[in-house]
Amino acid sequence: MDPSCQQAMSQNGKAPLPIHFSGNGKAIGILTSGGDAQGMNAAVRAVVRMGIYVGSKVYFIHEGYQGMVDGGDNIAEAKWENVSSILQVGGTVIGSARCKQFRTREGRLQAAHNLVKHGITNLCVIGGDGSLTGANLFREEWKGLLKELTEGGKIDKKTAHKYSHLNIVGIVGSIDNDFCGTDMTIGTDSALHRIIEVVDAIMTTAQSHQRTFVLEVMGRHCGYLALVSALACGADWVFIPESPPGEGWEDQMCQKLSENRSRGTRLNIIIVSEGAIDRDGQPISSNIVKDLVVKRLGYDTRVTILGHVQRGGTPSAFDRILASRMGIEAVLALLEASPETPACVVSLSGNQAIRVPLMECVQMTMDVQKAMDEGRFDEAVKLRGRSFENNLNTYKSLAHRKIPTHQPTVQFNVAILNVGAPAAGMNAAVRSAVRTGISEGHRMLAVTDGFDGFMKGNIKEIKWGDVGGWTGQGGSLLGTKRTLPGDNRKAVADQIRLHNINALLLIGGFEAYLGLLELLAGRAKYDEFCIPMVMVPATVSNNVPGSDFSIGADTALNAITDTCDRIKQSASGTKRRVFIIETMGGYCGYLASMSGLSAGADVSYIFEEKFDIHELQSNVEHLTAKMKTSVQRGLVLRNECCSENYTTDFIYQLYSEEGKGVFDCRKNVLGHMQQGGSPSPFDRNFGTKISAKAMQWISGKLKEYYRQGRVFANCHESACLLGMRRRTLVFQPVSQLKEMTDFQHRIPKEQWWLDLRPLMKILAKYKISYDLSNAGQMEHVDRRTHENRNTIAI
Repeated sequence: MDPSCQQAMSQNGKAPLPIHFSGNGKAIGILTSGGDAQGMNAAVRAVVRMGIYVGSKVYFIHEGYQGMVDGGDNIAEAKWENVSSILQVGGTVIGSARCKQFRTREGRLQAAHNLVKHGITNLCVIGGDGSLTGANLFREEWKGLLKELTEGGKIDKKTAHKYSHLNIVGIVGSIDNDFCGTDMTIGTDSALHRIIEVVDAIMTTAQSHQRTFVLEVMGRHCGYLALVSALACGADWVFIPESPPGEGWEDQMCQKLSENRSRGTRLNIIIVSEGAIDRDGQPISSNIVKDLVVKRLGYDTRVTILGHVQRGGTPSAFDRILASRMGIEAVLALLEASPETPACVVSLSGNQAIRVPLMECVQMTMDVQKAMDEGRFDEAVKLRGRSFENNLNTYKSLAHRKIPTHQPTVQFNVAILNVGAPAAGMNAAVRSAVRTGISEGHRMLAVTDGFDGFMKGNIKEIKWGDVGGWTGQGGSLLGTKRTLPGDNRKAVADQIRLHNINALLLIGGFEAYLGLLELLAGRAKYDEFCIPMVMVPATVSNNVPGSDFSIGADTALNAITDTCDRIKQSASGTKRRVFIIETMGGYCGYLASMSGLSAGADVSYIFEEKFDIHELQSNVEHLTAKMKTSVQRGLVLRNECCSENYTTDFIYQLYSEEGKGVFDCRKNVLGHMQQGGSPSPFDRNFGTKISAKAMQWISGKLKEYYRQGRVFANCHESACLLGMRRRTLVFQPVSQLKEMTDFQHRIPKEQWWLDLRPLMKILAKYKISYDLSNAGQMEHVDRRTHENRNTIAI
């Protein structure tokens, strides 16, 4: 189902983009500049293929601005096959270099001449704020540069008139996530993967020897990597430049480490951003922290400086999808640009691609640094954006137990249970809920083995220290089953009454959703269910209505993408081979679709997009034509329940038969490996933040519904699902979500990611139309930054 093929004109008046749309008739140049970041190659691939798709010539500009100034072979036309097999490669295949010459008028004059020679007046720059600021200056000087070239006799007036305007679109590639105006920059998620891999490995050896480890991560001016990795691994202490520790931090940190050891913890993790400072602006290095711990506590302490390992390795699934979306959006922005349009940056806001004026972003980024230089640290944190501020507040609340100034008049009992299949990140969500609840003054109860354990009374108190080290654990440490209350609601009600449970938090997938609906329906018969109840979505299938994302889906997506990379690599020495891969997800095609985009699949078959034998035959013909090029391998993904009759075996046999003499086939069923493994940084962070917010909601509802010595909540708003919708975390009554649910197939009736399906087909060279109504809209960074919203950005 291509939305672009279904409608001739979108609601905003933009028509679908046909395959031979020629844009503004000018060529597109693409360069990467500044520090490299994983995912840059995915952006390069997307710009090249989208540019060719719309009928433009696309040119590589090798070695960044240096290549633009030097010209010659550094500027070369890009063909479709040139960007094959780069999706999974880190760094940038077209090179990046610092260029002093471009900072001079003479250098920019030579660069302009080289661009005009190739008819390039659309420029896509992938880099940091310095690279993008340089591009904007180049754009502002363009007319003057062409005039100077004309007066010097290097170009004629006709040429100067034809190429009279330079369009600039920026894509931010920076592992530090230090650029204001976007929730995430390309490379950040991959860098977090590298950090968390190291932290997880260090934690095992640290526990063996009862050691303290001090990890130094990148972030000279921005503490994002340090903060989020600390949140994702449950570090004891973190140092970041935006929020220096207060006076007496040395005593406070050592006391915290000592308290943790006294509770039986065998290790301590301290994370230091390379730009960390104290309130007086003096550096706090990893060695300073180590020496302090050794001197004050005598602990065996080691320092690990991660360095450039954070820039290396293959990009994560998140970065590949982000970069691909940004690359396509950049081409659309260039096609729509005019002399009156400001140079823009393609950004991510929630799960939406938007465009933001470049210089507004640069100014906001400079304002952050200025606030830090002047000691206005609280303001610097706010200028970083709501996501950064929320991360910091969540870390503080979970890492440092608050001592209540006064005991609550009533101590409520809140029960937590996992329901359905296990999903990576569930344990991080439980840890967050337990510690947030304790901080709110509640008594937290853990239910073992879901509703099955609930009925049997497997309920006991869980304390602050009991959930230490849970963030990096896969599966469900509480235990989980698919059992629903069903006809056994009386047994559940009895346990609620017996343990005096005042509120309920469910963490799980579609079974948790069904279970909550059953409890809601049971209120008519059992008053015990008249308590605040909230669900947090956690399932690899990402099929829960009311939320665009579920805990565990990102980890599964990375597992599929990694496997696809290895499978494709296995064909590097064997030409003309097509791989058929079956993914999980039930009837939901999220994993098959998004892994298809992140792994560079040729096609993915899903239940939501009906297909028949004619389309299967067309896909075989497409792959047959592909085998005649220099790219002689194919990747086909199939969601496990996409069709009752077109099974994985059927598709494998069909492709094998039709491809005889042209290509051979192999098939793989990935199975439950998609549910296992250590949770990704995204799932750890998302689970942590969404559960903390769920517990805060419960606290508010308990106070609201406490009357005459008991909690009684009988309205629909007291049984909610907390989900991420577009850009915001939203509490939605589950009774209202019933209308949005296809219960037979256990999926939402509308799913946002279906709009991304055409992108995979465009990048795989299918001749389809693309609906421009999906293109991003221009927004302003100052308004977005101060919006009171919670983004999904990790």
